Amino acid sequence: MIANDTATRVAGNTPTLRTGRVAIIVLWVAQLALAVMFLMAGGSKLAGVPAMVSLFDALGLGQWFRYVTGVIEVASGIALLVPSAAVFGAMLLIPTMLGAAAANLFLGQSPAAPLVLLLVAAAVAWTRRNQLQALFSR
Repeated sequence: MIANDTATRVAGNTPTLRTGRVAIIVLWVAQLALAVMFLMAGGSKLAGVPAMVSLFDALGLGQWFRYVTGVIEVASGIALLVPSAAVFGAMLLIPTMLGAAAANLFLGQSPAAPLVLLLVAAAVAWTRRNQLQALFSR
């Protein structure tokens, strides 16, 4: 490789490299934020925090559903921290947040928070969709 060729390649790729680096940082910040939120939310469900117990009583589905939801949220939070599993954690959160939004509507609460989390999870899943393509193309 000639020195001039290297300089041309570096100069030509600088905006792309910078944009790519920013995108990766934004993706990891989103994943970390989702992971922390769902580890805390799922942990509170599994720990039997009184607010969670009463919330699931109001839904009328039984406390078993609180445990299932807590396990899904904790598992998704952990998966979001593992690069090769992050797409699966994000995809698992999409139907979970759809259910949370429906539950909020049923209880007369605003579905805004679960819908925002759904959008962030969907963005993470979409950004990491190439991992699924690589998995299924083997």
